[in-house]
Amino acid sequence: MLQIGEFSRICQVSIKTLHHYDKMGLLVPAQVDRLTGYRYYETQQIDRMIYIQRLKRYGFSLEEIQHLLSVSDKNELAGELRRQKDRLKYEQQERAVILNELQTHISVFERTGDIMTYQKGYTIEIKETPQMNVLSVRTQMGVDEFGKYYGTLYERVPKEHVTPNGVTGAKYYDEEFNQESSDVEVFIGIREKEKADAVMEPCECAMTVHRGGYSTLSEAYGAVVSWIIENGYEYAGAPFELYIKTHFDSLSPEDWVTEVYFPIRKK
Repeated sequence: MLQIGEFSRICQVSIKTLHHYDKMGLLVPAQVDRLTGYRYYETQQIDRMIYIQRLKRYGFSLEEIQHLLSVSDKNELAGELRRQKDRLKYEQQERAVILNELQTHISVFERTGDIMTYQKGYTIEIKETPQMNVLSVRTQMGVDEFGKYYGTLYERVPKEHVTPNGVTGAKYYDEEFNQESSDVEVFIGIREKEKADAVMEPCECAMTVHRGGYSTLSEAYGAVVSWIIENGYEYAGAPFELYIKTHFDSLSPEDWVTEVYFPIRKK
């Protein structure tokens, strides 16, 4: 048996952390002295502690680790690890994009002396959008769920014998934005008006083009809203995005193209 101090030194984890794991039921001492309260661990528990530490390095939360430790099905456990690998790859790609954006920001700032130049690079134009026949889903969703709902729309294409026209977008109905849950309508354009869930009628919009990942779309939104206010217009409907170039085109995030539309009218 190993005293808690020895176990702490061997596994390179603090005694405070071991107390916390004990309280959670994540790693319970093999024995606790009734008189002194000293905790003792078996040598076999070293492997469990090292496994917990490795799962933490993989980015799992303690609650997720607690669940993983209870999983006995090999396929389920492998699936959880693969999903975490995919999340880490996405975060790695996102971080690479952010580093590239930061370098560009530094370069522009050093050249111009204007720390907010990034928002001034957008050109705003008034554009009459065409009528769009769409298959759509409108519900409370987080931005991470877009792919799931687009999947359900594309599954309907062969079943309902409709022809996609390449239009893909999302419309935002809430006054405030919540990344975890907002009133959003995702849609794909189709040719057959009679089979559409909805017809988006033509409207006059203030529009700009955003180039890059979605994490900086707020800059495009800020540029459009500032232009609307400064030019005597007001909102005339929910804003929407059209995804012109995406990862489905085998492009890296810095090459993605998104059009941002705000329906407007003169005050």
